[in-house]
Amino acid sequence: MPPIFALANVSAGLGLLALALAAAGPALIHLGLLTPMRGFNAFGLGLVTGLLALLTGLVALWFTRPATGRGGRSRAVQGALCGALVIGIVFNAARPGSGAPPVNDITTNPQDPPMFSAALGLPENVGRDMSYDASALAELTRTSYPDLQTLRVALAPDAAHAAALAAIESLGWQLTESSPADGRIEARDVSAVFRFVDDVAIRIRPDGSGSAIDLRSKSRDGRGDLGANAARIREFREALTARTGAH
Repeated sequence: MPPIFALANVSAGLGLLALALAAAGPALIHLGLLTPMRGFNAFGLGLVTGLLALLTGLVALWFTRPATGRGGRSRAVQGALCGALVIGIVFNAARPGSGAPPVNDITTNPQDPPMFSAALGLPENVGRDMSYDASALAELTRTSYPDLQTLRVALAPDAAHAAALAAIESLGWQLTESSPADGRIEARDVSAVFRFVDDVAIRIRPDGSGSAIDLRSKSRDGRGDLGANAARIREFREALTARTGAH
């Protein structure tokens, strides 16, 4: 039996480790053993490990080709395939937001965004900056998401408020504040895989015989959001339109 090429074993080990990290990150978050950010970092480490597994596997495949008489080719294949699988999973998950700017605070009205109130009092937001830096974000938001505009509905503010609450319920967001008198709603949305929490502020104002509705969706973690906040605002717009004919 030919001696096993050492790098083939290294590749196989790295491939298995990459799969374990990619799976353990989200799993440990759901079990409450890791915070979303730490679990995401573990998942990211799985990507790095997967890249190493793929590279070492490809090198090992070359050095274990039949003409060399070295063993371990199946181990090299295992490592390369495991690495490629993890890389494929990560890039497929990130693909929808690959062109998103490095921003995690999106609003329909960058010049006058809704402000957070209830979210500031949540224990998990203590010490977190919930302000909006229009000088840094306004132009980038308008350029990157020109479709996100103030929503206008042919409903009085009270009726628009009720319709917004119904839309929130249909989307599965968690309501944190509802003040019809102030035209203000706040909610939180939790991502399915990594359990990242994003805060949402909704402001409803009279607009002629109808109402103008502005949203702001802000991630608690990370510098960028892979387009998640903009997608959330679009989902709300669709849900509200189905009920009110918003435009």
